[in-house]
Amino acid sequence: MNSAGEIPSLESLERRADRITAKAVSRVDDWIATRSEIQKTDLFLQIAPDAEKKMEELTTALFGELLSELETNLTHAIREILGQDREVKAVASIRDKKLQVDFQILNQGGEEDIMVGQGGSVCNILSVGLRLIALSRLNPEAHRPFLVLDEQDCWLRPDLVPRFMELISTIAERLNFQVLVISHHPLDLFEGSAESILALEPNRDSGVKIVKVK
Repeated sequence: MNSAGEIPSLESLERRADRITAKAVSRVDDWIATRSEIQKTDLFLQIAPDAEKKMEELTTALFGELLSELETNLTHAIREILGQDREVKAVASIRDKKLQVDFQILNQGGEEDIMVGQGGSVCNILSVGLRLIALSRLNPEAHRPFLVLDEQDCWLRPDLVPRFMELISTIAERLNFQVLVISHHPLDLFEGSAESILALEPNRDSGVKIVKVK
């Protein structure tokens, strides 16, 4: 009824009924669309655990060949340098939806504690090996084949340094890398593997004096 208490006309009631009907149709369409999204979400949530498990399996399989190559090369490096029958094992897992690789050092069938014994030497070798492998997989047109090793021989016994440097030199030459090695070991240990050797000596006037040794 209007303010005067008059009965609305039939035409105005029909227009109002049309507006209400249109709103009802729109709400029904919204409800159908929302229900469809909920059904899709429910379906996704049902298959999510299986899909995540399958993704983990595919990721592990995809990196399986790479990990096998890593194990072989790093095991060879450790045996070549340390002269011991150790084996590198790369264990892949998915954590927080990201692939993670843990390295284990096996010695006589058991896992070795790298915090004792020659663990530091093993870490030196693993670190350098992983850097070289990573560099070898970069696009040479986008990355300069240059690697700096800052005291990566710090935990090696002096008698093991020449073998370590010889292996680095061999790999660098094969991959066409230039490698700059910074070390506190005696310079004569690098004589057989380095193309050039520079010594930094304290100098009263300049602070540091660079001496070309080789």
